Amino acid sequence: MFPGLKNHPFAVEAFFDYSIVLTFALPKAQLQALLPPCLELDTLQDQYGFIAVAMVQTKHLRPKGFPKFMGNDFFLIGYRIFVKYTNSAGKRLRGLYILKSETDKKKMAYLGNFFTHYNYTSTRIKQSQSGSTSSFESPDFKVFLDLAEDAVPLPAHSPFTDWKEARRFAGPLPFTFQYNAKTKKVLIIEGLRENWTPRPIKVMDYHFSFLTPFHHIVLANAFIINNIPYHWKKGKLETWR
Repeated sequence: MFPGLKNHPFAVEAFFDYSIVLTFALPKAQLQALLPPCLELDTLQDQYGFIAVAMVQTKHLRPKGFPKFMGNDFFLIGYRIFVKYTNSAGKRLRGLYILKSETDKKKMAYLGNFFTHYNYTSTRIKQSQSGSTSSFESPDFKVFLDLAEDAVPLPAHSPFTDWKEARRFAGPLPFTFQYNAKTKKVLIIEGLRENWTPRPIKVMDYHFSFLTPFHHIVLANAFIINNIPYHWKKGKLETWR
């Protein structure tokens, strides 16, 4: 009824207890077909594109300036493509194009779809920990992680040569983009964060139903970041030319 409300009409703030990001590499042609014409795929060696699967435990998400007790706590899993966009001022921005989002709270799914284009669904998500092993499971995904190791090797078959190169694709990418083909408007959302120090982690096992249609996809890196104050600016619209 009010489509403009989906364009991030106000600034938002939250606190992330943790953000776990698994980045997958695959031949770029599979991802280019999913992007609107205004976005360019962010690639490695002009060969690989990347999908990041982010799992975030979020606290006190609320309009910026509102008291914490009015915020929402929820678990989020998001599927995002690494992209570039050249804005109307000619500046190239690195960021994300969101394909799908899931949360463990129906309220968050409803509000997320009311104020964003992030394609939220709600699902049951079980988290557990035994020693240094953490697991996350739902009807659509499972992830088992070892958080204890200090010297973690890159995942087998990763296209990166070392963790330094992999770190470039671990974020934070401050911008998120959406495109309206009818109006030819690009929506730009800028996120600002503190304490973004990613630490490599070992992925023991995983399965994501959302990723099964893709071919020749490999785990490229995995990081965890803890205790992150974060906020997003109000969405900005500009005409794509």
